[in-house]
Amino acid sequence: MGEGPIKVISTNRKARFNYEIEERLEVGIVLTGSEVKVLRSGKAEIGEAFVQFKNAEAWLFEAHIPIYPQAGPANHMPERARKLLMHAKEIEKWSRKSADRGYSIVPLRMYFKGSLVKVEIGLGRGRKNYDKRQHLKEKSDKMAMQRAMSRRR
Repeated sequence: MGEGPIKVISTNRKARFNYEIEERLEVGIVLTGSEVKVLRSGKAEIGEAFVQFKNAEAWLFEAHIPIYPQAGPANHMPERARKLLMHAKEIEKWSRKSADRGYSIVPLRMYFKGSLVKVEIGLGRGRKNYDKRQHLKEKSDKMAMQRAMSRRR
């Protein structure tokens, strides 16, 4: 169950720019029916989202899943906190790591794996502004080098 093709719903491109991702983990997420219906149409925003641990549980905050117009009064709140499904040992390990100074846990992408919705979270160390500029410079240098190599052939 849950095995099958991966269909990406949303990616967090800002996370890869603002953080240096050191570790990744695939987790499940608790959703309502109207949320899954909206996600099937590919509408979700996790750019501002973050993960926190409360009462030995992992929660995803600030993830925006728009309302489903056909749900009527049984609709969901677009930015409610959603519980992430992790093993107890993983929760303990990741909460200890996120307590270290400079580390944050951010969602990297949300996707369907078969019929199940999964979230890939990452443990990231925040980059300073000069790190971000250096990262962009390295990226542009690498692209320029590849362009020069392709012209040469």
